Amino acid sequence: MADAHAKPHHDYHLVNPSPWPLTGSVFVFLLAVGLIMSMKGLSFAGLKAGPAVLGLGVAGLLYVMAAWWFDVIKEGKEGDHTRIVQLGLRYGMILFIASEVMFFVAWFWAYFDAALFTNETIQAGRVAFTGGIWPPKNTEVLNPFNLPLLNTLILLTSGTTVTWAHHALLKDDRRDLKIGLWLTVILGLIFTCVQAWEYAHAPFGFKASIYGATFFMATGFHGFHVIVGTIFLIVCLIRAYAGQMTPQQHLGFEFAAWYWHFVDVVWLFLFSCIYVWGSWGAHIEGAAG
Repeated sequence: MADAHAKPHHDYHLVNPSPWPLTGSVFVFLLAVGLIMSMKGLSFAGLKAGPAVLGLGVAGLLYVMAAWWFDVIKEGKEGDHTRIVQLGLRYGMILFIASEVMFFVAWFWAYFDAALFTNETIQAGRVAFTGGIWPPKNTEVLNPFNLPLLNTLILLTSGTTVTWAHHALLKDDRRDLKIGLWLTVILGLIFTCVQAWEYAHAPFGFKASIYGATFFMATGFHGFHVIVGTIFLIVCLIRAYAGQMTPQQHLGFEFAAWYWHFVDVVWLFLFSCIYVWGSWGAHIEGAAG
């Protein structure tokens, strides 16, 4: 009887009871409460507890993520990731990336709504902020063919190197796999550093105008995704040195490559729409005007 329950005779994976969903929910709640307390300047017993609660939520959530993903890696090594299970995981990653696409659609929507309808009377105060033109009056924009173009070349090159690493893994070429991953990680770090330099020397601020708000929200969240993708690839690099991925089973690397290409594509839209289109023609007249 014990042998009958030891290993199920089907291709589906029945997950063992895990503490991480409940624990993760608790830390997400703490993160949200800490963020609200910090933004509102709320205190507890006379103390500014917002940053502490926020820090606890972030630290706890990072721990849960690492532990949960370690368990998933362990399941794969134990043979629980059958072809059907891998298919389900791929569907899950596709849906996650699709949700990320819609996340960025919201920021593009906000940007184009402000850029094309600068004279929109429904939006109170928009004309006062923009002067009826885009970019808003007295706004000095970034030169798209300076640092933004450099970052575009860096990110496109990183898409090439991660593809090279993927093909090397499929051929079981460990040397080229590691080289390709190292180059991709380095390029990702360079991109982040260049963007940080650009932000530090930007001629406009987040609060200065609606242009700054939409610019920094869209490009800033993309920068955050680049950091997440870089961490994703660093984990893959560590696992490559540990010999944990094979040409037949490497879902972690495959998902990291998908995510990185998604980041590449989003940046092309950001560069084309926000940096290049948003700076052309001196000023773009509001469509509603």
